[in-house]
Amino acid sequence: MAGAIASRMSFSSLKRKQPKTFTVRIVTMDAEMEFNCEMKWKGKDLFDLVCRTLGLRETWFFGLQYTIKDTVAWLKMDKKVLDHDVSKEEPVTFHFLAKFYPENAEEELVQEITQHLFFLQVKKQILDEKIYCPPEASVLLASYAVQAKYGDYDPSVHKRGFLAQEELLPKRVINLYQMTPEMWEERITAWYAEHRGRARDEAEMEYLKIAQDLEMYGVNYFAIRNKKGTELLLGVDALGLHIYDPENRLTPKISFPWNEIRNISYSDKEFTIKPLDKKIDVFKFNSSKLRVNKLILQLCIGNHDLFMRRRKADSLEVQQMKAQAREEKARKQMERQRLAREKQMREEAERTRDELERRLLQMKEEATMANEALMRSEETADLLAEKAQITEEEAKLLAQKAAEAEQEMQRIKATAIRTEEEKRLMEQKVLEAEVLALKMAEESERRAKEADQLKQDLQEAREAERRAKQKLLEFATKPTYPPMNPIPAPLPPDIPSFNLTGDSLSFDFKDTDMKRLSMEIEKEKVEYMEKSKHLQEQLNELKTEIEALKLKERETALDILHNENSDRGGTSSKHNTIKKLTLQSARSRVAFFEEL
Repeated sequence: MAGAIASRMSFSSLKRKQPKTFTVRIVTMDAEMEFNCEMKWKGKDLFDLVCRTLGLRETWFFGLQYTIKDTVAWLKMDKKVLDHDVSKEEPVTFHFLAKFYPENAEEELVQEITQHLFFLQVKKQILDEKIYCPPEASVLLASYAVQAKYGDYDPSVHKRGFLAQEELLPKRVINLYQMTPEMWEERITAWYAEHRGRARDEAEMEYLKIAQDLEMYGVNYFAIRNKKGTELLLGVDALGLHIYDPENRLTPKISFPWNEIRNISYSDKEFTIKPLDKKIDVFKFNSSKLRVNKLILQLCIGNHDLFMRRRKADSLEVQQMKAQAREEKARKQMERQRLAREKQMREEAERTRDELERRLLQMKEEATMANEALMRSEETADLLAEKAQITEEEAKLLAQKAAEAEQEMQRIKATAIRTEEEKRLMEQKVLEAEVLALKMAEESERRAKEADQLKQDLQEAREAERRAKQKLLEFATKPTYPPMNPIPAPLPPDIPSFNLTGDSLSFDFKDTDMKRLSMEIEKEKVEYMEKSKHLQEQLNELKTEIEALKLKERETALDILHNENSDRGGTSSKHNTIKKLTLQSARSRVAFFEEL
């Protein structure tokens, strides 16, 4: 009895110790995941679990986003998950997204998974027109997206219409021109073909390098008012705070980089910005909602921290990640070189095989032709032999007739009559007989020559027959070609080798390998600078080409603003635009903001 009571107590205690859980759904840019979370978990516990699952180490760019009454919010790391104003209906859904953007994607995004998530998010923002992208740049970005998905262009595989189901261009761009999907595909494919040799991560990085110079890239916009009550837009991004006209999200009126800002705070709906220079008065603005104020403050703090972090030496963790990324890049580059060599050897082997097959087919055709020639020679020889025999018999017959005619002439001469008339008749007959004999002799001689010629032709035909038989014999006795098994060319001695066996992968790096890789990276930078001018020329060429097909009445306000900026020469990078806006003193910019 006591044992049964003890077992029940033990079971109930175990039951009490089991933590209560709830289901969370995490939506990334290309997948959905579900987790069982404990009730006591804080935002950091869930965020760390998601990052571990994704294999993501550059966690400082990302966050878990949710929506409260049409307002975007981010999960706080130090607050319990269920204490947030989220739906309590399971599964509780969060979106794993980039919260902060890098200043320079190529230098700051180290892991391939980080680059891929940024690529997917920026691509979606461009297609959803949350980031304005001019038409010609949209085509170029689409070509890199196609390279990332399909690999190198192959005309035999990527035939006309292979992009028909792909969403590659913003609807605004498609509607702006009188162009069919086939015309857009043709222009995208023309650039796609030029990206040969780029791996998926390289194509995605090229996409981000172009996208990061778009005016609206990485900017979060919020409606604000200054002291005078003027409606403005506040833009928060990796470079600082920017003030926009509500009708123009492309070009800010003034900017305040993070290194000029000492403190940001808010009370109720009023924000206070304290410049680094204490001699300059603070400036204030009002926002619409308290929730929006919290979001602005979060973004300002996070972007400011990352801005200052970029200007310090990399932490040990980042140094380690960059070293691993360099090694991985070197390994992938060597792997691509090995695959390229194997592909080249395979193509050479296929070409050699095709050449041998072609030669074998040619030899078979020659053998067939020789066999047919032999048969024709045999038939010709038989005909010539028969004709020669007939001609020889005809010659003998003519000779016999000529002899008989000669005998007849002699007989006529011996028995010639004495009278003149008979003599004349006899002379006439003799003359006719002589003419006939001469003709018989000439015909006999001609027949004899023809018989000799036929004998010579017969001899040549038999000689041709002999040669044809000999050539046919040679074809019959030739050895067959063995199947091609090209021996892989030995790797150059200066390229490290690696062994891939089952699940094990070993790879040794040498200092010379890393030096060579560094030199190649520098070379790539120089080549990129050289190509940038060519790229701009291509963009201008495409813009000019499709300009005639533009429907002016369908231009949006942003299209018009972008064209005006381009006409004024505003084609510099986003960073340069911000730098120009900060040339004036902070005091004058604060005064300008308050007077807007």
